[in-house]
Amino acid sequence: MAWLPHAIRGALMVGAFIAIGGGPQPGGEGVAVASVQREIFDESAAYERFMGRWSGRLAPLMVQFAGIRDGDSILDVGSGTGALAFAVAEAMPSAQVTGVDPAAAYVAYARTRAPNDRLRFVVGDAQQLQFADRAFDGALSLLVMNFIPDPAKALREMTRVTRPGGVVAAAVWDYGDGMQMLRVFWDEAIACDPGAAARDERHMPLCKRGELSALWRAHGLEHVEGQPLTIQLSFASFEDFWSPFLGGQGPAGAYVATLTATGREALRLRLRRRLLGDAPDRAITLQARAWAVKGTVRGR
Repeated sequence: MAWLPHAIRGALMVGAFIAIGGGPQPGGEGVAVASVQREIFDESAAYERFMGRWSGRLAPLMVQFAGIRDGDSILDVGSGTGALAFAVAEAMPSAQVTGVDPAAAYVAYARTRAPNDRLRFVVGDAQQLQFADRAFDGALSLLVMNFIPDPAKALREMTRVTRPGGVVAAAVWDYGDGMQMLRVFWDEAIACDPGAAARDERHMPLCKRGELSALWRAHGLEHVEGQPLTIQLSFASFEDFWSPFLGGQGPAGAYVATLTATGREALRLRLRRRLLGDAPDRAITLQARAWAVKGTVRGR
């Protein structure tokens, strides 16, 4: 099955995994899941405010970690609104970058920001890439692998389209402990509503130390190396932290959208107290950690 349209940054497993509750469900690629995914991952501007600004900060670290070279031809899998592709283009002035994402809205948004023809963005499925074998010098993916219904299939595709000796690399947030914005949110959501525990993103696959590296080794990548990537999340105020959750983006935004006005206010107050105590509003700084992995394609 093609990677469903209208999902954010390749976020295909969210409906089955979180919004329905718990682990992947049988038949989770059906219409109901597609509907949920369209609801929680559909609007590029809201996504930029919620998570895009942080993926933009993470992307340069990912480029440096991957070790790609200027002049390389790079595939960005799950390119979304373009953060990683633009980071590659900025760091490597002669690189050619192709971004592929299932969400036409995100592809269109990224195209409007592309500064030149070295960057192109296309709609496509990470699990069935429409590119020839060995078409790229490297394939990268930022904050996507844990959302793909079959990440092993996507990894095989990334490997297939990368030349022997080329790098295949990815990173996902550490949803359990390292992505403090979401950890704080889910801790307080569960304190308000124990039923929210089933939606907690800490249950996401591939988000714990070593899990991506194990996947890479299991699928024949060589010289596999894992590393944490850490950035600061700087919020101008509590409102700057809270209001992006109201945009319906991601599992957290989808959860907020299910709450009554009373429930939303209770959660807002708990979060404010958690982050500010009884102090007046101020800027807030949190940490965000992602787990990154890279490996090289063996000779064929």
